[in-house]
Amino acid sequence: MAETSTLLPLNVLRNLSDKVYEKRKAAALELEQVVKQFVQAEDVRRLEALIRLLVEKYASSPHSNYRKGGLIGLAAAVVGLSVYTDVLLPEIVPPVLKCFDDQESGVRYYACEAMYNIAKIAREGFISFFNEVFDALCMLSADTDSKVQNAALLLDRLMKDIVTESAAFSVETFIPLLRERLALQNPYVRQFLVGWITVLDGVPDIDMLEYLPGVLDGLFNMLSDPNNEIRQQAELSILEFLDDASTTPEKVDFRQLSGILAARSNTESELTKLTAMKWLDKFTELAPGVLEPHFAKLLSIILPSIAHTNGAIQEVSQTLNQHIHEVHQSGAFGSLDAKGSLEALQTQLKNAAEPTRLESLQWIRSLLTYSRELVKPEIDAITPDLFLAVKDHSEHVVLESLEVLGKLASLESHCFQTLISELLQLFKKEQSPNLLSNRGELILRKLCSVLGSEKFYSELARYLQNDDPEFVSMMVQVMNLILLTAPELQDLRGKLKRSIINSDKESCNLLHQLYNAWRFSPGATISLCFLAQAYSHTSSIIAVLADSFVDVDLLVQIHKLVLLLESPIFAYLRLQLLEPHRYPHLLKSLYGLLMILPQSKAWETLMSRLGSVPTLEMLQMSQGTKPVKPLDEGNASGLNFDKMLESFVDAQRLNASRKKD
Repeated sequence: MAETSTLLPLNVLRNLSDKVYEKRKAAALELEQVVKQFVQAEDVRRLEALIRLLVEKYASSPHSNYRKGGLIGLAAAVVGLSVYTDVLLPEIVPPVLKCFDDQESGVRYYACEAMYNIAKIAREGFISFFNEVFDALCMLSADTDSKVQNAALLLDRLMKDIVTESAAFSVETFIPLLRERLALQNPYVRQFLVGWITVLDGVPDIDMLEYLPGVLDGLFNMLSDPNNEIRQQAELSILEFLDDASTTPEKVDFRQLSGILAARSNTESELTKLTAMKWLDKFTELAPGVLEPHFAKLLSIILPSIAHTNGAIQEVSQTLNQHIHEVHQSGAFGSLDAKGSLEALQTQLKNAAEPTRLESLQWIRSLLTYSRELVKPEIDAITPDLFLAVKDHSEHVVLESLEVLGKLASLESHCFQTLISELLQLFKKEQSPNLLSNRGELILRKLCSVLGSEKFYSELARYLQNDDPEFVSMMVQVMNLILLTAPELQDLRGKLKRSIINSDKESCNLLHQLYNAWRFSPGATISLCFLAQAYSHTSSIIAVLADSFVDVDLLVQIHKLVLLLESPIFAYLRLQLLEPHRYPHLLKSLYGLLMILPQSKAWETLMSRLGSVPTLEMLQMSQGTKPVKPLDEGNASGLNFDKMLESFVDAQRLNASRKKD
């Protein structure tokens, strides 16, 4: 190494380490001139020796004034190096960087100042040290000394200018470092990093969309920062990326981003959740297929958010949910995780929020419609929860659960049998004694609408005919009222009404099937026979009842029946009273009911109605004049009414025995 005195005058060496800044600055100016002389003489050996002197004796000294002198000396040397700058930068930059971490704030300040001057001179040559300087500067952005922070800010601006102009800057080597630093939570560091992401996104020759997976997760971290300004900056940057992705989707790795967004939407941070869902909603338009691997997870996130207390989250969740519905219906999710999806929906069926439970059921119905083969092996696991939903306090949830159960039953024959069996068990359970009376009509009408009233009623009656008589009686009374009044059963009523008159075997078999269950409720049986116009059999039933089975329960049923006879559904029956010679057993049946009833409102109603029967026709009947022969119900229908009457009597005996016990 050349002698120190031959490199620099002694006064320069002394003043470089002086505690007075002006003396150090003056020494640096003299040093700059010396460097220029060495450059002019092309004395590379002495240039290298001078740099080593500044590094080893000054910049690496344990004395702070020496370190400050070394920093200002190295910066001055770069100013004079000219064509040798790039050659000697590897010797100059590292010791300056080391001082960024100095314990004394003054040294850190001069290190920033020195690096600023070095970068200003080196420009393009400085790019090779970009990552190291950026990393050090990132830490200085959170420095506790305001002067150091300001110096770091100036250097930061210069570096951004250099990167913007440089063709040698490598984004590929920078992104891993940026991603690592984005995990830091210091607010100053976060502002520093967002600023760099914004700058890089604005450089025409740099397409940050290609590197978005490396930075997006870190930006989402900032959306939950306590500092409002940081949250706003991060949100603005993320939404700008979303706009860019919408404009040039071919440059976006949607598959990798979808995993990040799915994870980020599952958070307590409202801004994070809202922003992630906005991105996911855009994905349903730009690249819907990439959401398939996350389908189950998205359901578990979106469905609770539909009822979120934050109106903005609620709105975007509903929109996203609708769009994912559309994607699913389009067939884009051809191999979704059926088991995971149904498990997610099963969990959300227990959610406290009604909109969430309702939408969960709608998703199950959608899966049964558009992904039937995928969910078919897994559906048994969720069926019990569907039946529990039938007991939900929300009528909307009940109706939707029945829609789903009906859909399931229509797809698989064994599911239809299961539906009937489980439904009856649900009505019978002790923990839901009021379900039949409170919701029975709603449930049965909905299932008639979904499954078809004839199929549903005939199968239900088949199950009931061998069940507990008391339960059957309650069930039949509810079913009978629906049969007589509900618009959903209009076709079934028409078929029963014409069964005997038209001698239709299928209709008569249907009547017989219902009768086997209806026989446990006398009032329901009579009304069914009235509906089918089996008046002769009706009169026989009434005679049997009057002989042995009149009690309060029967009187109540007859009371309700009389009121029903005044409803529009029995208008045809009332018109038939104008022709008692054609329907003598109808008249006999009504008078039989009148005789059984005690004098009451129902008795007065029926008496008033019978008082409208033409007296001349009555007189002719009493005299045995029958211009038209009444219909022979048994021969016309092929039904064995004698055996039916016997079964009715057996049912009444069971009822009577039960009441005694």
